[in-house]
Amino acid sequence: MTENKRTSKTCSKGHKYFKSSDCPTCPVCEEKRKPQNSFLSLLAAPARRALENNDIRNLKQLARFSEKEVLEFHGMGPGSMSALRNALKAEGLKFSAD
Repeated sequence: MTENKRTSKTCSKGHKYFKSSDCPTCPVCEEKRKPQNSFLSLLAAPARRALENNDIRNLKQLARFSEKEVLEFHGMGPGSMSALRNALKAEGLKFSAD
């Protein structure tokens, strides 16, 4: 059985946290930068970063992509896609055709 060893880390802002992976993202910093009022607030941090890393900051930008393209972004999963479909629909938008 593989054991996930949690390592103590400290981010550049001094927050101490534990991680069982090599991911350098500080969960304290990530929670502080979570948007409060946009569709991005509906997503977990990895999915939010996936969109941000692809310069998607609003629903009109998101609608330029197909579902298949968005699912290929590192950090994006099926649960996030459901939230994104609903957010687009609420604004009268949809993903582009494949």
